[in-house]
Amino acid sequence: METINKDDQYVHPSMNDEKCKSRVAVPPPEPFFKSLQTSLKETFFADDPLRQFKNQPKSKKFILGLQYFFPFFEWAPSYRWDLLKSDLVAGITTASLAIPQGISYAKLAHLPPILGLYSTFVPPLVYAMMGTSKDVAVGNIAVGSLLIGAMLSSVVNPKENPTLFLHLAFTATLVAGIFEAALGLLRLVQHIAR
Repeated sequence: METINKDDQYVHPSMNDEKCKSRVAVPPPEPFFKSLQTSLKETFFADDPLRQFKNQPKSKKFILGLQYFFPFFEWAPSYRWDLLKSDLVAGITTASLAIPQGISYAKLAHLPPILGLYSTFVPPLVYAMMGTSKDVAVGNIAVGSLLIGAMLSSVVNPKENPTLFLHLAFTATLVAGIFEAALGLLRLVQHIAR
């Protein structure tokens, strides 16, 4: 009866032989810039979004580019009109929840209620044109409203100087929007989500 050494029990049997029949060679190291280029390409363009543009005429490249940044142009021509009734019911149901929610979120941030309505309806309309997922909720959230309200209230009193408070809120949301748009255009959102 053969005894098994405790250290050898997890080793593949071919590794116990003195001579291995085949060995895999270690690849030579890549030059620094080549490995940097590979890493950057994998980080920013993991799915190689530009492959669809190769060997296409300029008119087709323009259409593909338009569909890449505005997916609406890809799915709108194939929209089925029998889905319109379902989409209208979903829109009315969502609006019945979103209208009071948007007003209350604006009040949480010490902003006029009309801005809550704008922030409720404009982002989904923009996402419908530029977004790629059909099952996503886009809009304001309570935590963001509380954060903006608390952050700006520590600098400016919204009751004493409402105009300055409003301008600071617009500036903060503009900077956040530019940052998010840059992340979306560079396709870095999927890396942050991971």
